[in-house]
Amino acid sequence: MWRRRPSGVGFWAAVLVAAAVLAAGTGAAAAAGAEEAYVTLLYGDEFVLGVRVLGKSIRDAGTRRDLVVLVSDGVSDYSRKLLEADGFIVKHITLLANPNQVRPTRFWGVYTKLKIFNMTNYKKVAYLDADTIVVKSIEDIFNCGKFCANLKHSERMNSGVMVVEPSETLFSNMMDKVNSLPSYTGGDQGFLNSYYADFANSRVYEPNKPVMPEPETQRLSTLYNADVGLYMLANKWMVDEKELRVIHYTLGPLKPWDWWTAWLVKPVAVWQDIRKNLEESLPGTGGGRNPHDQLVVKILFFLPFCMLLCGYYGSCFQTNKELLGIRSLCAFARQARQKYKSEEALPSYSTVGATSSSFGISNQKLYSGAHLKLPSYFGAITVLVCFISALISLAFAFIIIPRQVMPWTGLLLMYEWTFVTFFLLFGSYLRVVYTWGCSSANHVGYNNLDSSENHAGAGSQRNMSDCDTDAAFYWSGMAIIAIITLLSPTVLGITALFAKLGLMVAGGVVLASFMTYASEHLAISAFVKGQRDRNAPRGRSICFLC
Repeated sequence: MWRRRPSGVGFWAAVLVAAAVLAAGTGAAAAAGAEEAYVTLLYGDEFVLGVRVLGKSIRDAGTRRDLVVLVSDGVSDYSRKLLEADGFIVKHITLLANPNQVRPTRFWGVYTKLKIFNMTNYKKVAYLDADTIVVKSIEDIFNCGKFCANLKHSERMNSGVMVVEPSETLFSNMMDKVNSLPSYTGGDQGFLNSYYADFANSRVYEPNKPVMPEPETQRLSTLYNADVGLYMLANKWMVDEKELRVIHYTLGPLKPWDWWTAWLVKPVAVWQDIRKNLEESLPGTGGGRNPHDQLVVKILFFLPFCMLLCGYYGSCFQTNKELLGIRSLCAFARQARQKYKSEEALPSYSTVGATSSSFGISNQKLYSGAHLKLPSYFGAITVLVCFISALISLAFAFIIIPRQVMPWTGLLLMYEWTFVTFFLLFGSYLRVVYTWGCSSANHVGYNNLDSSENHAGAGSQRNMSDCDTDAAFYWSGMAIIAIITLLSPTVLGITALFAKLGLMVAGGVVLASFMTYASEHLAISAFVKGQRDRNAPRGRSICFLC
């Protein structure tokens, strides 16, 4: 029995039908994407990197919806071009004034966030703060009610992640009540809590259980707005980490793009991983880099080395050229060892009619019977100058280092500039003490010394490097303890914030104790050296310790 072969017309008709169905599905998805969007808000260039990382995280999670960023006048043209190159739709907006007289300074323009309720060119928008990232697809969030947000532990709505169905009527009603409804935060979040006063009683949104008809308000679970602040309290997420959708870095001034935050807050590592994979949308912007910051980083990295090398060359090489040879270095080390074996006494502090030793060493005669005496307040002043120099050095380093460099880069520059600045500041004080020792030598009994003995003593000291070994020991000791203090939590694998801070505080106490002892010892040594070198010619040098 013969079977009829399928005609070519029927085959191609089936193909066309399948293509039409596929095109219809694709068109519907595209239409849905065009009607819905992810939105964030940008007031200035400081948060540009956060917006870039947020956009990257949304794209990596998978979406066809628009990525929109609302920018104010505070955003530069370069930042707008960068965001457009990243795939954002950049829309300029004017700021809404904050009607609250009592508010944090940083909340001056936060009421502008209410403008997302007036984005009527979209059927629904999902708003995310610039300090959030998406770690798993949140496409299903567009199926929740007309207004969705998350409640925090205080039973207050958090406006960092919201789903909004824009409406001119709704926005106008909000504007009518802006000046009358209170805000417990002094910003948009407090206002929205007053506007949606019954929001805490809303039903929790469950993606797999749609509700018909669409409710006016629904609560998002913690999975859609996981608070890093709550993570830090328990050192773990209070929900299933594998199901997390959005991480919100709500730690006040500690933002994930600040380099020092990565050393305190463990979840910042997730943000930094996304940042490293940012494309080079504009030249020099790959990995979240900033071309201007990169130039500054290079200058900051090499400048301290140049300063120290110049100082060392000017102070040590010019007066100790024999140190250039390996044999001479060994001889120098032997001389240093003999110096410590000699157990030469340090001078004591003294007041009128009374003396007391700084390190428990009784008054002894130095250089043929001469007594070296210092005021009783000398040690206190030295320690005070030391700690003031340290605080100024830390503050100066924080100011000059760009905030948004990579964590390891920031830490390295922090060590460099803190120590170099401290070296220069406290070294200047030691130079003053040295000069004081030189000028006071003629008033403490050195005038009666035999000139031959004096020159012999000075000659033996000039054989030693001006940057002597005891100074090197104390300076390097302070640097090493400072490094151990900050890196010990990382080396030991401690991730809990309070445990980290506790370990750092303990290390800080050890460092402060060592600095107290070292600063006093260095100052007395500088005074003694001034007494001994009072007649020795000294070349000009930028090494303030010599």
